[in-house]
Amino acid sequence: MLEGLTISRKSVTLEELASGSTQSTVDAARELLLEYGRFVQAQSGVASFCFGALEREAERLPESYWERGGGAILAWLDRFPAGFVAWRSAPGLDAAWELKRLWTRPEARGAGLGRRLVEAVEERARAAGKSRLVLDTAPEAMAAAHRLYLDLGFQPCPPYNGPALEGIIYLGKQL
Repeated sequence: MLEGLTISRKSVTLEELASGSTQSTVDAARELLLEYGRFVQAQSGVASFCFGALEREAERLPESYWERGGGAILAWLDRFPAGFVAWRSAPGLDAAWELKRLWTRPEARGAGLGRRLVEAVEERARAAGKSRLVLDTAPEAMAAAHRLYLDLGFQPCPPYNGPALEGIIYLGKQL
C-alpha cells in the first residue's frame, strides 16, 4: 500500500478524530485499528485477545473512545493513512489515561510515527490535567513498541485493569 513512498518527517500529519472528521478519515482509522487486531491475533504466545471486542470498538470509532473519556489520532504520510493510536480513561485511576492500540503500518516504520503518536497523546493528557499514562503490551509480539515505550520513559507498573495476563507487561509514565 505504501510501497515506494519516500518517508520524511515533513510529510507526517496527525489528525485527531473529531465530530467533524470525514467518513474517509474514520474509515482509514478503522482499517488501521483492524490491522492492529489481525496482527495481534496472529502472534503466538500473546495472552487472550478478543478480536470480536476490537471489531465492535472499530465499528463505533471514534465514539468507542470518546464515551470512555478518550480519543483517537490517525497519522498520515502524505495522503496515506499510516498510523493510529487511541486513549481512554484508565480503569480505577482517576488521574490517568490508558494508551491503546498503537499501530504503524509496516511500510511506514522507521519514520518516527509511533513516537509522534505517543507524544501527541502525552501532550493531550497534560492539557487535560492527567498526571499519568498507563498501557499494557506484549513484548515478544511487539518488541519495537516495547522498546519505544521504554525509550519514552515508561516504567513497569502493577496491572491496572484486572489480574496479570501471561505474556503481557504493564507500563506507566508520570507526566
